[in-house]
Amino acid sequence: MQIFKIKQIRRSILFVLAMFFIFRIGAHIPVPGVNTEAMKELFSENQILGFMNLFSGGTMENFSVMALGIAPFITASIIFQLLTMIIPKLEEISKEEGGRQKINKYTRFLTVPLAMLQGYAMISLLQQSQLGIIGDIGVFATISIVITVTAGTVFLMWIGELISERNIGNGVSLLIFAGIVAGLPQFVQQLAFTFDRDQLFTLLLYAAIALITVVGVVTINEAQRNIPVSYARRVRGTRMYGGMDTHLPLRVNMAGVIPIIFAIAIVIFPPTIAQFFLKAETAWVSAGAQWVIDLFQNQVFYGVLYFSLVVAFTYFYTAVIFHPDQIADNLQKQGGFIPGIRPGRFTADYLRKVINRILLAGSLFLGLIAILPILMQFVTGSQVLIIGGTSILIVVSVVIESVKQVESQLTMREYEGF
Repeated sequence: MQIFKIKQIRRSILFVLAMFFIFRIGAHIPVPGVNTEAMKELFSENQILGFMNLFSGGTMENFSVMALGIAPFITASIIFQLLTMIIPKLEEISKEEGGRQKINKYTRFLTVPLAMLQGYAMISLLQQSQLGIIGDIGVFATISIVITVTAGTVFLMWIGELISERNIGNGVSLLIFAGIVAGLPQFVQQLAFTFDRDQLFTLLLYAAIALITVVGVVTINEAQRNIPVSYARRVRGTRMYGGMDTHLPLRVNMAGVIPIIFAIAIVIFPPTIAQFFLKAETAWVSAGAQWVIDLFQNQVFYGVLYFSLVVAFTYFYTAVIFHPDQIADNLQKQGGFIPGIRPGRFTADYLRKVINRILLAGSLFLGLIAILPILMQFVTGSQVLIIGGTSILIVVSVVIESVKQVESQLTMREYEGF
C-alpha cells in the first residue's frame, strides 16, 4: 500500500513490468528456418544446455530473436571486472571520476563481437545435432541469423540499463529473474499431468527441500562476519576527533553467483568442442570426441567436477575482488585498528585468515546449490521434480536486492516528508 501511494515508485514498478512483458514477447518470436520443437527436445535432454538456457532467460530453447539473452553482456562484464584487477591502467580509469561509465562503455562494445561469435558457434553446434534443428543454410542466412540474435542481445542490454535507472534493482539480474519465473507455469503444468498419489511423499519431500533451500540461500546471502574496528582519538587544536567503535563487514557469500557461471563455462567447454569432431574422418579423433561427451554425461563425474570448480572459483574470485593489504593500509591511514591486532601487515594477515575461514562455508554452500539438481535426481528418481538450486539462488538474491532498493526509496521519501 505504501509503495503504490508514492507516484514515482509506482511508475517505476509498472515500467519494469512493461519491460518484462516486452522481453517475454521477444522470447517467443523464433528465428526463421529453425525447428523449435526439436530445439526444445534437445534442451530438455541436455542439462548443460538447460543451464545456458537459464541465463538466457528461457529464450535459447525457442531460438528466438533474443536467443542469446544477455549472456554475452554478462561475459563481457566478467572479463572487464577481471581485467580491471589485473591491468593497472584500467584500474586507474575505474577510480577516476566518470571512470565507471567508461568501463561500462567498453563492456557494451565488447558485448557485440562476443554475441556474434556466440551466435555463430551456436548455429554450428545445432547443425551437428541429429534432430534436424537447423538444416544446411547458406552464408547469407547464417549472417542474417547472427545479426538478428546479436541485435536481440543489444536490445536486451538496453532494456536492462533502462530498468537499472529506475532504482528497483539491477536490470540484468531482473531480466534473468523474469526468465526463470516465466518457466514456473510450465513446470506446474508438467507436474499436474505426471502426478499421481504414489508420488505424494516425493512431492512433500520436494516442497520441504525447496523451502530449506530458500531459507539457506537467504541465510548465506545475508550472512556476514563483523570485524570490530576502533578509531583512535586525535586532538587538533582545541578539538578532539575520532574515538569511535565500528565494524568491518565480511560477507560469507562475497562472490555471489559468479563462481557458478565460471564453473559452468569450464564444464561446458570440452563437450562443446568435442561435438565438432564427432564426424571427423580420423577414427581416433571421432572416438576421442565421443569418449569426452560420454565422460561429461556421467552424472557422478559431472557432479564432482562441477562442485570442485565452484569451490575453487569462489576462492579465486574473492581473491580478485577482496584485497586485505589495501584494507589494512586504509585502516592504518585513517587511524583505525582491530582490537588485539597490530596495524599493517598483521591486520592484513588476520583479515586473510578470517576470509579464508568464512569462505569455506560460502564455497561449500555454493557447490551444493550448483549440484542440487543432480542430488535431487538421485534422491527422488524423478526427472520432473528437480530443484534448480542456481535458479533459487538467483531469484532469492534478486528479490532481496530489489526489496532493499525499494525500502531505501521509501525511507528517503519519509525523511523528505519531515
